[in-house]
Amino acid sequence: MSNRSRAGGFTLIEILVVIAVIAMLAALVGPNVFQHVGTARDATARSQIEMLGAALDAYRLDNARYPTTEQGLRALQTRPTTDPVPNNWRGPYLRKDVPTDPWGGAYLYVAPGEVNTNGYDLVSLGADGEPGGEGEDADITSWE
Repeated sequence: MSNRSRAGGFTLIEILVVIAVIAMLAALVGPNVFQHVGTARDATARSQIEMLGAALDAYRLDNARYPTTEQGLRALQTRPTTDPVPNNWRGPYLRKDVPTDPWGGAYLYVAPGEVNTNGYDLVSLGADGEPGGEGEDADITSWE
């Protein structure tokens, strides 16, 4: 039988070599890619807190006070009906609904704040959804 009549294709060794090369690349590149996912979520949370802060400041300019803790961030989207009812609400102060943090949790809003007693505290609890933590689990706050 001549080489010309042999069926074309890859040998088992060639396929194994390609799989080994792909596995080595994945082992080298994968951790670097996933390392930046946490940094991107942190940056997103900080950006959302800044955006919510700007909307809260616009609310305060119109109504001479921030929404109460009970009224919460919903007051940026719909006019509060609980006391103190704002007299000069000109919202919505956000183009879209109040976002969840990058880990799917709700932002915690307290007014007047425990840290910012003349304003508000706005916090994302990070990946673990618990107060405190380090790395991706660290809280992201409006005052830091």
